[in-house]
Amino acid sequence: MKGRVIACGNPLMGNDAAGLAVMSLLQEKYPEIDVVDGGNGGLGLIPLMEGYDRIMIVDATSGMGEVGRIRVFHDVLNSGIPSLSLHELGIPEVLALARALGIAPEVIIVGIEGGQMPGFSGEMDPAVRAAILEACRIVAEEVRR
Repeated sequence: MKGRVIACGNPLMGNDAAGLAVMSLLQEKYPEIDVVDGGNGGLGLIPLMEGYDRIMIVDATSGMGEVGRIRVFHDVLNSGIPSLSLHELGIPEVLALARALGIAPEVIIVGIEGGQMPGFSGEMDPAVRAAILEACRIVAEEVRR
């Protein structure tokens, strides 16, 4: 089974960079893991999924619990809320489009709750920063399965 980890986030938006921080740690601790920068997500994720049987997406979440909480999703359902433009597709919509195009890998999402994302900031909340090591461990464990 061929797998890949796609890390998403914006390094200029504080807690939104959680996925990228996990990517950096994975590259340092587990160089054998195929991990790539997925940018801010959206349609750009589709080519990163092509040719893989299993995809893990690591990203910050918002509004899903206390800041720093890690959640793992093995089944991502479409939100049912139509996107207003192709620039604002969320992960569920991108996955639905990928499946419609015949790109249907198993997808696991590892989300780190970032809370309300402030404007531009290079600072990460201490609770989010503390979750990075645990999220890295979870991703490495999931990759080995």
